[in-house]
Amino acid sequence: MKQAHTLALIVALLLTPVTAVRAKDAAKPNILVIITDEHNAAVMGCAGDKLARTPHLDALAARGILFDAHYCASPICIPSRQSITTGKYVSHHNVWGNTVGVPNNWPTLPRVLASAGYDSFLIGKMHYRGGRDYGFTILDKGKGSKGEKGDDADAEKKPKLKPRTRLPANEFPDNGNKIGEEFTPLGEDKNMDSFVDVKRRDDALKFLRERKPDAKPFFLVLGFIAPHYPLVAPPEYLAHFKDKLPPPEIPAGYLDSLPLNYKHVRNDRKLERVPPETVKLAREAYYARVEWTDHQIGAVLAALKASPFATNTVVIYTADHGENMGEHGLWWKNCMFDTAARVPLIVSWPARWKGGQSRAGACGSVDLVQTIAQLAGAKTPSDWNGHSFVSWLDDSSFTWRDLAVSEYYSGYISSGIAMIRQGDWKYVYHSRADETHGPERELYNLRSDPKELRNLAGDPKEQTRLGEMHAALAKELGEDPEQTEKRFRAGAIPDEPMGVLKP
Repeated sequence: MKQAHTLALIVALLLTPVTAVRAKDAAKPNILVIITDEHNAAVMGCAGDKLARTPHLDALAARGILFDAHYCASPICIPSRQSITTGKYVSHHNVWGNTVGVPNNWPTLPRVLASAGYDSFLIGKMHYRGGRDYGFTILDKGKGSKGEKGDDADAEKKPKLKPRTRLPANEFPDNGNKIGEEFTPLGEDKNMDSFVDVKRRDDALKFLRERKPDAKPFFLVLGFIAPHYPLVAPPEYLAHFKDKLPPPEIPAGYLDSLPLNYKHVRNDRKLERVPPETVKLAREAYYARVEWTDHQIGAVLAALKASPFATNTVVIYTADHGENMGEHGLWWKNCMFDTAARVPLIVSWPARWKGGQSRAGACGSVDLVQTIAQLAGAKTPSDWNGHSFVSWLDDSSFTWRDLAVSEYYSGYISSGIAMIRQGDWKYVYHSRADETHGPERELYNLRSDPKELRNLAGDPKEQTRLGEMHAALAKELGEDPEQTEKRFRAGAIPDEPMGVLKP
């Protein structure tokens, strides 16, 4: 009898650690991040747009918390997604444009969560190239169909160390009446069922249907391409927006006042002479494409609701950057106006947070990374940027730092651009292009001028604010943007984080 009791005690002791681990993991939420490409944060019903039709995102916001001033780390695909992956600002991971990313063995968000007991999965677009997975199990690797960009097609290669060039300042070739190739095709697409996002949606449904309820908590990133161009949508979606959208608001003489960099973007991307009829149809198609994307997201959210994970899954919706839609004379992204740099963010977990809330303070992608890590009970590397806003999610009165930074050092410009948002104010710094051009500055009060049409950088009354915000920007990044631009031009790459390379 005594021997049996001792044996039972030994068995219990042996089982206790495993049971404890399982209980601990069971208490952790699953985390589903849905990330789209090129979604203008204002084009959602829940964001106040009365023309947008986004019923599923609106319902998610009604069950969650909507952020009013969330910014991407860079208004271009790969640098932005590398920041979400690595937890670092662009000038810290040094992936400046749509090129191969950081080395595959870097510490990443999926690896950090894996160390905390999660299974990390990726379905769809994160724009990882050269066979990189960064610690994700990629559930749709090698699968492609209409719309696939071939993210995994590049051979593994080390970036070359060589000086980089910029567009010559104040040189603007005459493009005649040519317009950007991204406007073709435009309008109706009767075959959207074959678009790759449909397959990615179905892969997510399959995952939620087949995932075992007693498995480890999951971290699943689902990446859609839409509403990224081509600006096409099914006819029934497009018809709804016909003749309903106003044209972009561009005051007389405004385009002449744009910073040199944005004049270069307009010239280099052939946006200077987009015909009014193209502007009209492109805006209608973008709204229709957003609505189509919302329906794909709705199918995934419905599958989650029907799954065993419905009550213990944090759902996060965001995008890698926005879309200008012709405002400021710009299309696509590549600028620091809110149309491009501000992105949607909805965080929903009704088991913890009451729905229908909003948060007005500024925050950024690196803050979201830290937040995801804290929700997972994971520890991030000490050199990652950002601050978790879990306490702010828990309590709307929490004193959040109200700060976001975005950087753009990619193509179509003559010098690098850095932005900081603090409270109602946004400051943008355009580095010196050469000995005679720049630097240029922008300053906007977004409360009184939400469309950013009145640059106050030259206002004598705002010079103190201008200096303070520049100092705050340099402090947050750890260096002045002029130094960042020098590193970019010298050839800095991910293998030399924050290092200045000599040509």
